[in-house]
Amino acid sequence: MNKEFKIEGMSCNHCVMAVQKNLAKMNLREFKVEIGSAKVEFDENKINEELITKAIEDAGFIVIK
Repeated sequence: MNKEFKIEGMSCNHCVMAVQKNLAKMNLREFKVEIGSAKVEFDENKINEELITKAIEDAGFIVIK
């Protein structure tokens, strides 16, 4: 499954790196983080959107739903 998460509160490359660090710990097929968004490809049988949202929020940002 492919999903784009809109993220509030990101303003610099340090923010991007914080989200990347958390997503890298997960069992994702692929991801790309930019200021304001994260595009994620994942196997919905192994991981769900709520876990990805939590990883982004644990980096200190807000996922816009």
